Amino acid sequence: MISDIELKQKFEILQKKLRAGLFDEVIEGAHILLNKRKHQVLFNIISLAYQSKGDYEKSVEIMEKALQANSENPHFLNNIGLSYYKLDEFKKAEKFYLRGLETEPKYINILNNLGNLKRDLNFTEEAIEYYKKTIAINDKLVEPLFNLSLNYESLGKFEEAKKCLEKIFKLNPKFTDADRVYSTLLKYSKDHQHFIQMKSKLDNENLNDIQKSHLHFGLGKYFEDIEDYETSFNYYSQGNKIIKNFTKYDFKKDQIYFEKLKKFDYKKLNINITNSHRDLIFIVGMPRSGTSLVEQILSSHDNVSGGGELTFLEKIAKKIISKFEADEEPTQEEIIELILDCKNEYLIKISNFDNTTTFFTDKAPLNFRYIGIIKYVFPKAKIINCDRDPLNVGWSNFKNFFSGSLFFSNNLTDIGKFYLLYKEMMHHWMKAYPEIIYNIEYSKLIENPKPEIEKLLKFCGLDWDEKCLNHHNNKRSIKTASSTQARKPIYKTALMASSRFDKYLDDLKKILNS
Repeated sequence: MISDIELKQKFEILQKKLRAGLFDEVIEGAHILLNKRKHQVLFNIISLAYQSKGDYEKSVEIMEKALQANSENPHFLNNIGLSYYKLDEFKKAEKFYLRGLETEPKYINILNNLGNLKRDLNFTEEAIEYYKKTIAINDKLVEPLFNLSLNYESLGKFEEAKKCLEKIFKLNPKFTDADRVYSTLLKYSKDHQHFIQMKSKLDNENLNDIQKSHLHFGLGKYFEDIEDYETSFNYYSQGNKIIKNFTKYDFKKDQIYFEKLKKFDYKKLNINITNSHRDLIFIVGMPRSGTSLVEQILSSHDNVSGGGELTFLEKIAKKIISKFEADEEPTQEEIIELILDCKNEYLIKISNFDNTTTFFTDKAPLNFRYIGIIKYVFPKAKIINCDRDPLNVGWSNFKNFFSGSLFFSNNLTDIGKFYLLYKEMMHHWMKAYPEIIYNIEYSKLIENPKPEIEKLLKFCGLDWDEKCLNHHNNKRSIKTASSTQARKPIYKTALMASSRFDKYLDDLKKILNS
């Protein structure tokens, strides 16, 4: 048994290692201490180290042991809930969170985490209530305020979103994520007060590069609005350069991965199992190609539920492909079991969003990579490929900030190369499975919405619904960079949005024309 003083000293060392990213050393050291003394902080720090490594199953295991010793500890319940949440086990996560609140109703971390869970499941109003409860306990916390702003934005409640962000400016001027988001909600006039604030922060605050990148994107938006396109482009470029240096994106890795996906023998998945499953519509394409608009149109239909951008298909696709990359190829029985498991896993996960029998849309754009998987796991599914002018797609990718994803979007040359990969991949799928793919051209949808929407609904097997033509009245949450645009009636000014920056896009045009 070690003393409180010794435990405190050793725990402080573990905390420093955790902050330094030495997660394996934290786990090993905390386990050694656990053998001497079963203290809650040791269970918690092991759980956090596993979470930081992305090993959420191990985090669950250590928390299950901790809960055997103290089943009502709210810190344990929060940690195991967070781990299940990261594993997409939403019902289990919610169960543990709620148990934690029974013990400690004002536990801020659980309230905020429940808000995140509800947000991800598109129960946005419920998420807002949890964030409000968190802020009512402590109105000086930036994270729940920022989360609340994003939820208001996703519902089109832009004034409420701005008020939250304005509070963050006062609480923590260095939280520049708020400045970037705020910039997307404004139409700037010359010398707007927020422009002055951003410029002052960039010049005077002691900011790290990532904090500066948010301001660069915000300033790019300001100069775009006042029609100083050269300065706007320079700021967007500086923001992207910082992110590119941080992510170290390597196009060759995507190139190799795409080739692997094209060469995979999908006919091996063509097994004799039932075709029965829920009506699914996968909306794919390049990011910023109109996928959010198409989902907003479809989900306005009385018989369609919109799921938004989901990660589930990518996870099961990788599981299937990795099974065939193992040393010994699976037997027919193993393939059947794998396909059924993956299909059921996906259907169970989307039932957390909507458990009715309506059509369900999944609009993760990069799912175009996995059309071969969709073909055999969900044989009844419809696939909508959104096609838009490549210059507009490329520029829109470059000027928008994508948090933690789409790393190809931070460099015009990378964007061009990735776009060509996308076109090659879609040509491959259209040749293989033309009957399940519907190509919708963004320009035609914008110029002639009614006939294009009629054809879209017909392909999906849906009757005409006038609400699809008035998609801007749809109140569902939109959690993408298109949240402001997709809430507007269809407008034609978006058709050539890149034209004002045309002379700065030579790197992109060079690749697209090669």
